[in-house]
Amino acid sequence: MDAGRESEPNPLKNGTMVERKSERELVVTRTFNGPARIVFEAWTKPELFMRWWAPKSMGVPLLSCEMDVRVGGKYRVAFGQDASKPMVFFGKYIEVIPNSRLVWTNEESDDAAVTTVTFEEKGGKTLLVLRELYPSKEALDSAIAGMEGGMPEQFEQLDELLVTLGANVGRS
Repeated sequence: MDAGRESEPNPLKNGTMVERKSERELVVTRTFNGPARIVFEAWTKPELFMRWWAPKSMGVPLLSCEMDVRVGGKYRVAFGQDASKPMVFFGKYIEVIPNSRLVWTNEESDDAAVTTVTFEEKGGKTLLVLRELYPSKEALDSAIAGMEGGMPEQFEQLDELLVTLGANVGRS
């Protein structure tokens, strides 16, 4: 396959689909067993996000997570073995529609993407579509390998969290 062209959807583990839509756009889709409200909370509440975002197999813990989920609000996520030298991802929210859509910038490098995540509920399940638009073909080329490796594991961890949250719905 020519890395610059659109690709056929690539089914990864656990129903996660990764598809290159253009030279600059990558789309990841996955259906989660839970209502959009709960899936959205897992993406927007730091205490929940920290429980699933870092792929456990990589052995790089999530050290901190700050999220001000509103238009113009900022986020900052730090990973690493050494808290004094973390890898930090940060940006700001451009669009926030509760339980439906999130759009944010990734400002840690010049090659970072703008990310859009939509949450569409169908019969108690949520179709999640994550779109990343990169500034160049080269930026997407370098990002795609890591996504295909980490994203399915992250989504499995989110599945596990949703089971836990579902068991706790209505209890407080």
